[in-house]
Amino acid sequence: MPRRSRAGRPRRRSRPEPVLAPGLAARHVDWRDAADRARYDAFVRDRLDGTPFHLTAWAQAIAELGHRPHYLLAERGGAIGGVLPLIETRSPLFGRTLVSNAFAVYGGPLADDESTHAVLDDAAWALAGRLGVRVVEYRNQARLRPDWPVKSDVYATFKRPIHATFDENLKAIPRKQRADVRKSLDLPLEVRVGSDARDLADHYAVYAESVRNLGTPVFPRCLFRAILGAFGPDADILTVSHAGVPIASVLSLYHNGEVLPYYGGGTAAARQYKANDRMYFELIEHARQRGCTSFDFGRSKVGTGPYAFKKNWGFEPTPLYYEYRLGEGAEMPNLSPNNPKFKAMIAVWTRLPLWVANRLGPPIASGLG
Repeated sequence: MPRRSRAGRPRRRSRPEPVLAPGLAARHVDWRDAADRARYDAFVRDRLDGTPFHLTAWAQAIAELGHRPHYLLAERGGAIGGVLPLIETRSPLFGRTLVSNAFAVYGGPLADDESTHAVLDDAAWALAGRLGVRVVEYRNQARLRPDWPVKSDVYATFKRPIHATFDENLKAIPRKQRADVRKSLDLPLEVRVGSDARDLADHYAVYAESVRNLGTPVFPRCLFRAILGAFGPDADILTVSHAGVPIASVLSLYHNGEVLPYYGGGTAAARQYKANDRMYFELIEHARQRGCTSFDFGRSKVGTGPYAFKKNWGFEPTPLYYEYRLGEGAEMPNLSPNNPKFKAMIAVWTRLPLWVANRLGPPIASGLG
């Protein structure tokens, strides 16, 4: 298991040519065997670099979108030494890839040593060959494969400790942003946390409007229902309402003392009432009361509004390393909204009536792994 640096991130390791250990082999997780899935998840939870996206619950949720999980584990003598979550994404618009992990911020192999890393790499590439896939993608928090092409200047992630008291968490926010949070705390807003049908419906209504306004197709409702079902008590929805009308909502994941707000947004009215500020501060407090000690604000594209928003909250960006193994003639995928190919579509999407965007969006979003 990698040791953490003082900054709380796994130390980078050089990658000398590994010497493959005898008896070490990779195989697929048996999805029909609850005990096999539990062993895999226990390995992930025991590691400092494990994330909720490495867990089998994520694969179960993403399978609702029609994609096929291929979760690998490497073991020797019955003991797991490494895991690699992969999802085979299939889209008529964007082709086929093997991603670790699809629709997620993080992924990539978790391994005890270089030999295990090499076994998992080889197993992933062999699987790609059998599937006829020419691109394997790892979404890492550190550079793992220096010999692979990489995108390291596109996305950053933002993490910060959660303090022990309300006042400490408020004071940790820079002065200007803290003033907006204080204003939101004084406004007549209602906050609710839950995971029932009402929470799902309110969250979807808010989230669908939010992403439409950004020019992005919305995921189908079944994805959010599947995430709550797969993660159980390790996922919930926090919704902020004004006069009984939901105006901001976020679906969050909890893992090893860390909260990660993953699918969140606000309606047009949210800005007037500082509802997004209220939402994230209430989430920090809710997570603190759950015993969490770290807040993962998720990834943002460098130079965008969400990137600046998180910096305004006092979070410092850390680059993400998305590494690719490419077959002959293959190129690194570019699904970024900054891609000129998508700019016209985004401009049109923001002007669609919400009911039209909600009807057309799910089939498209389901391919945006």
